Amino acid sequence: MKCPYCGHLENRVVDSRINKEYTITRRRRSCDVCNRRFTTYERLEVTMPMLIKKDGRREPWDRHKVVAGLKKACEKRPVGMAEIEEFVDAMEIELQSLGEREISVDLIGERIMEGLRKLDEVAYVRFASVYRQFKDLSEFMSELKIMLDRDKKK
Repeated sequence: MKCPYCGHLENRVVDSRINKEYTITRRRRSCDVCNRRFTTYERLEVTMPMLIKKDGRREPWDRHKVVAGLKKACEKRPVGMAEIEEFVDAMEIELQSLGEREISVDLIGERIMEGLRKLDEVAYVRFASVYRQFKDLSEFMSELKIMLDRDKKK
């Protein structure tokens, strides 16, 4: 592994940890030349399905894009990066288990909204406003009403 600070290839693993689902290994490394520490993550590389966009284009799954969208929705909310990473990990496992080669982005968007509704309602509304492309306040209010009605039934 190349040191991000000095570029040297000689380093040693100081500590290794595996996440709860046994899907990611976090390794703390120390460079033998500059003695600085850095972290690497190892995850099993699996083939994710292609996404079918609303305009019919095909695009590969991009974990970083999903994480970035969730971070934006959860900005200034009590949702940590660990929760976002776990959420995306679970989504990837679910998508892989479907066994499909191609999946509609609509399915992905709805699954993200379901998860966000449970994780943080404000983040859910933020994401929904972008995902559903609300054109005016009445569309936004009707989504809030649906959410409030759902909460009353619980």
